[in-house]
Amino acid sequence: MKKFIALLLAMVMVFALCACGNDDAKDNDGDQVKDYSSMTLDELKAELKTVEDGKLTVATSPDFAPYEFYSLDANGDATLAGFDIAFAQYIADKLGLELNIITMDFDGTLAELQAKNVDIGMAGYSPDPKRESIMSFTKIYYKGGQSFVTSKAKADEITSLETANNAKYKIGAQTGSIQYDLAEANTPDADNIGLTKVPDIIAEVISGKLDGAFMETIVAKAYQAQYEDLVIVCDVPYEQEGSAIGVNKDNEVLLAALNLIIDEAINDGSLQKFVDEAGILAVGDKYEGLLDDAGNVPEADAPADDTAA
Repeated sequence: MKKFIALLLAMVMVFALCACGNDDAKDNDGDQVKDYSSMTLDELKAELKTVEDGKLTVATSPDFAPYEFYSLDANGDATLAGFDIAFAQYIADKLGLELNIITMDFDGTLAELQAKNVDIGMAGYSPDPKRESIMSFTKIYYKGGQSFVTSKAKADEITSLETANNAKYKIGAQTGSIQYDLAEANTPDADNIGLTKVPDIIAEVISGKLDGAFMETIVAKAYQAQYEDLVIVCDVPYEQEGSAIGVNKDNEVLLAALNLIIDEAINDGSLQKFVDEAGILAVGDKYEGLLDDAGNVPEADAPADDTAA
């Protein structure tokens, strides 16, 4: 009996040792999977692959100041700006890649990531778990919040989310965004209307076509600085407060590299600098939307010439 017990204990120890020596995860083919999160940036760069060699291809929707928009000079010429744009260049530089930014509407950024036509999407994404099937999310790089806005004309009657949740009100939010989900959750009895561009939402709130809207707090504050008729009514509860970068699904090397770069940008003060600079530009002359085929602000959206007779 003693020999049997000793043999049994020996076998248990052997199995335990085998298990301890096999901590690395394996994929479906039984191949060992690397722990990219423990690698240095230089090690990750050596293994990094992108959709186009030598380039970091980024999808963005330039209608979301101060994240991404066009800054206009005295001649009305447009330059892509915003703290996402500055941060994208910072990331490309750290990775030793050429930055290639492709502009499109917000829904398009989600579709391009899902199709793996771009490496990353930077469009003020909240890390919504419902999107995890089409993209991976980095850690939060900017902590913001969500707000509900209305016009001064409606500020006395719409004082909370509870009062906004009324069938007589039309509430706006960007199509495909987390803000639209927040509208559905917080004002289900209202007529929730999705619009493609944030500037159109603001214009319709101020004109009275919309009674209120959901939008990210930093964006709401940028518009409030520009339009005195815009009122921020209240904060909107949301568990995933903050913005993350959307990453081409299954590109774990790029995801790990971005998380290291985010830490560096926060710690060295670069990210806050990008936010501050974008905030200043966002209250100046700007255009939010897609340019025409010639790279100009579409004629219908061009600022009026005050000097015209």
